[in-house]
Amino acid sequence: MGYEFDFSAVLTDQYIDWLLAGIRVTLLLAAGAWVLAFVLGTTLAVLRATGFRPAVWFVSIFVEIHQNIPLLVQILFWYFAMPEILPEAWREWLNRNNSEFILAMIAIALCHAAYISEALRSGLRAVPVTQYEAGRSFGFNYIQTMSYIVVPQALRLSIPPLVNHSLLLFKNTSIAIAIGVHELTYQTRQIDSDTFRTFEIFLVATGLYLLLSFIIMAGGNLAERRLSMRVR
Repeated sequence: MGYEFDFSAVLTDQYIDWLLAGIRVTLLLAAGAWVLAFVLGTTLAVLRATGFRPAVWFVSIFVEIHQNIPLLVQILFWYFAMPEILPEAWREWLNRNNSEFILAMIAIALCHAAYISEALRSGLRAVPVTQYEAGRSFGFNYIQTMSYIVVPQALRLSIPPLVNHSLLLFKNTSIAIAIGVHELTYQTRQIDSDTFRTFEIFLVATGLYLLLSFIIMAGGNLAERRLSMRVR
C-alpha cells in the first residue's frame, strides 16, 4: 500500500500559527546576527588593512578560529560554557531575557563575521591604491579615508560574496534548534511530533526555506544593480 499524503493534517490554523511563529523567530535571529556580523566583520577588515601587526595577528587568529570550528560547536560553547564565566548578574539577565536566542545570535554573528571580514578584505584589496592617496591628498586621516572613500567602494565590490554569506547565515539559523531556540526548524519538529506527518511538514518547511532564500538572493541582486547604476 502506497503512502497517503495528507497536507491538511499539518496546515491547520494551529500549525500554521506555529510555522509563522517559527518564521518570525528565524528572521529576527538572522537579522540580529547579520547586523552584528556585518559591523564586526567591517571592523575586522579595516583593522587588518591598517598593517599594524598586533591588529593583523588578532584578526587572523579570530578568523582562523571561527572558520575552522563547526558552528554547532560554537553555539553549544556559547550556550553551555560562556555563561559559567560571566558575572552572576549577567547570567540572571540572560535567563530572564531568552538566553537561548541571544547566545545563538552572538555565536552565529561571530562565526559569520569572520567570513564577512574576509569578503570585505578582498574588496579592499581590489580598490586601487590611488583611492587611498586621493583621500590623503584631501587631508583625510586614515579613518576618514576608509569611511568616505575606500570602504564604500569595497562594499560594492564585495556584494556577491556578502550575499552568499548572508544566505548561509540565514540557513545556519536552523542550527539554533540544538539549544532550544523556537525557530522554523524547531516548530517543524514540534508539528512532526504532534502529527507524525513527517514528509508533509518537512516538505512545507523546505518550501518556506527556499522561498525565504530566494527573497534574500533577489534583494542582494537588486542592491548590486542599484549600486552599479549609481556608480555609473
